[in-house]
Amino acid sequence: MIMIIAIDFDGTICRSTFPVIEGLQPYAKEVINKLYDDGHYIIIWTCRTRDNLLSAINWLLEQGIKFHRVNDHQPENMAKYGDGGNKVFAHCYIDDKNIFGFSGWIAVEKEIERMERAYIITKEELKGELVGKSAKYIDN
Repeated sequence: MIMIIAIDFDGTICRSTFPVIEGLQPYAKEVINKLYDDGHYIIIWTCRTRDNLLSAINWLLEQGIKFHRVNDHQPENMAKYGDGGNKVFAHCYIDDKNIFGFSGWIAVEKEIERMERAYIITKEELKGELVGKSAKYIDN
């Protein structure tokens, strides 16, 4: 399953004492670039604005971290659903501020793989012969 993945910047991709970017979180680049290369749509999701946002984008580019958009919806979703509001739509959000904290990029990679396996698409659905749900969710 190809997913839209929204990833927080400070504390998730990088170590920082805002606004200073102190370095990469371990395995952030490797896992994010693998997700991107596997076809997932990567949105950088951050509270940074103005010069601080520009610094973050430039830092990501300097580090060679691949992404599609920053704080913006995937265009196909906008075309399909219209105005999406301020919160970007994603299948999952990776953020150090979530209720259980940030467990690191190796754990993130394993969870994304688990989520991918949880969706089974039948041959008929792939051919577009069925109407309705395009995937059946199973919990492994």
